[in-house]
Amino acid sequence: MNKNAIEIKNLNKTYKASGKSSAKLALDDINLDIPRGSIFGLLGPNGAGKSTLINIMAGLVVKSSGQMTIWDHDIDVNPRNAKASIGIVPQEISFDPFFTPVQILDLMGGLYGVPKKERRSMELLETMGLADKAQSYTRALSGGMKRRLMVAKAMVHSPPILVLDEPTAGVDIELRKALWDNVRALNARGVTILLTTHYLEEAEELCDRIAIINHGKMIACEDKETLLSRIDNKEIRFRLDRTFDAVPENLSALGGEKTGSRSIIFRYSPGERQVGELIAAIQSAGYGIADISTKDSDLEDVFLQLTR
Repeated sequence: MNKNAIEIKNLNKTYKASGKSSAKLALDDINLDIPRGSIFGLLGPNGAGKSTLINIMAGLVVKSSGQMTIWDHDIDVNPRNAKASIGIVPQEISFDPFFTPVQILDLMGGLYGVPKKERRSMELLETMGLADKAQSYTRALSGGMKRRLMVAKAMVHSPPILVLDEPTAGVDIELRKALWDNVRALNARGVTILLTTHYLEEAEELCDRIAIINHGKMIACEDKETLLSRIDNKEIRFRLDRTFDAVPENLSALGGEKTGSRSIIFRYSPGERQVGELIAAIQSAGYGIADISTKDSDLEDVFLQLTR
């Protein structure tokens, strides 16, 4: 048995020109291995190619060239088994409002050809913390409950791979952490998770390995600790007690940049420099500190650093 749940080799997708729009290269020679039993993060901004990649896995988009294998099934040679090996939770919530959760899962099980005696509708609802809502109409469920029901819906045929396409987009932090717990529970049962997200925090919290895609190209694919060590940058802003015309020489040597009439910004790695050193340098230059604010690296900073 292959050690990878998904293998992608030299995958390309070009959308043909239509009307006034020119041809668009959505995926550019993508190579990617997703290990079995892992929680794998795929990061990238809107339009980077994440959804195109997932839609090729689901059989909704036809690749232009290259090879993709899902759970040892080539999507060209054995598309039926490849699709059966994967469950996909899309970004959009989609339900019939007049169906109950248990009816929805039974229906999905039937569509996947799961015999009635083998359906696990109540078990899945219990796993997602929705057993007490089994007979409620889905229109009465909260947004968080609907998100969890989407995960249960993708698992009705017991796929070994679960793809979560930005499952926490637009949800509050409490719901996000509840979904994280559900993802960990499924992974503990042996399910391989592919998580696409905008949130570096989410990938850092959950994933074993992280890939970053931008403009259709894979620009990084490393284990979490290695990648995070490359982007361990912070930004700290000091508002001084009075205005200044130019950054003092000792602060400029530490990378200080003037912003506004009274503020100075430093971008640094906590592993290489301590905040105390910056504060001491400001005080030695004869300035007092009126306020301090910090900012961690976001995904935009990551892209800038990796593509520079």
